Order: sequence, then structure tokens, then C-alpha cells
Amino acid sequence: MNKIIYITIGALIIGGIAYYFQNKKKANNNPESKKNIIKNFQQDKELDKSENNLSYSEKLNKTKILYPFKNWRENFFEYGMEQYTEENCNAAKNIFDNLITELIELGENGNKKDKEKCFELAVKSLNKLNEKEESIIETGEREDLCELIDQITIASGLNPEEYAKGEGISDLWREW
Repeated sequence: MNKIIYITIGALIIGGIAYYFQNKKKANNNPESKKNIIKNFQQDKELDKSENNLSYSEKLNKTKILYPFKNWRENFFEYGMEQYTEENCNAAKNIFDNLITELIELGENGNKKDKEKCFELAVKSLNKLNEKEESIIETGEREDLCELIDQITIASGLNPEEYAKGEGISDLWREW
């Protein structure tokens, strides 16, 4: 009897592992995966440097293609991670929408300290969201957000390497 239980448990474990790798492979082959989006964004950014044809607001709005919130909702909700409700993902998205709007209002030649204050407010708002909804920002989400903040920092005319010993501006205030 014990042998049947062990075989059943082993089959379930092997099946779970196979399911995980199969879905991971599908996600990695997806042309719209985060890595491909970032790669395309960085290639476009290089073109923008040479052509310099995008306005300040266009550069900032272009960073929205890196928003991970829809992906969080789609990929994580199916695994029973209920912290990725539409409400929570929209709250995170709104924090970044507000950040970009505020930076656009300051303008390309806006005061550096004022721009930094916008980032501080956004990161502290993410801290509050993470406190309210325990574990909404885990390791993968933290990486998504830090990359997004770095790209917005660059689009705003600031250099993320000048902050927190090269770790990026979010590291000055983040608690996640």
C-alpha cells in the first residue's frame, strides 16, 4: 500500500515539474515576453539617441510599454496568487501613470530635485501598496519595478547610476 502512495506522489511531483517547465518554455518563446520588450525598447532608445526625434513626453510615455501589471494579472492570478487583483494591479499602474504625468508637467528642463521628489513619492506609494497588500511585490515584481523605474529615470533625463551607489533611484526609498 505504501508503495502505491509513493508512486502516486512521485508521479504528481514529476507531472508538476513537467507542467512548470512546459509553461516556462511557452513564456520564454512568447515574442511579447518582458525580455523581448525590454530589448526592443533599448534598441528603439538607441535609435532615438541618433535620430533624437522623440519629444520628452513621448519618451516618458513610451516607457509604458514596460508596464508589467497586465502580465502580473494574467500570469499570476491563474496560480492562485490572489494579491494580483485588478484593483491592486490598477493601483500600481496608477502610481506610474501619475509619476509620468508629473514628470511631463515638470518638463525636460525641470529642476532635478523636483524630478527626484516625483520618484520619491512614487516609490513611497509603492511601499504603502506593498504594506497594504502583503507580498504584492515579490522578487520578480521587484525586478520588474526597478527596471521600469530605471527606464523612466533615463527618459526623464536623469541617470539611475547616480543614485544609491549605482543601484538606481528607487533604492533610495524602497522597502521591497
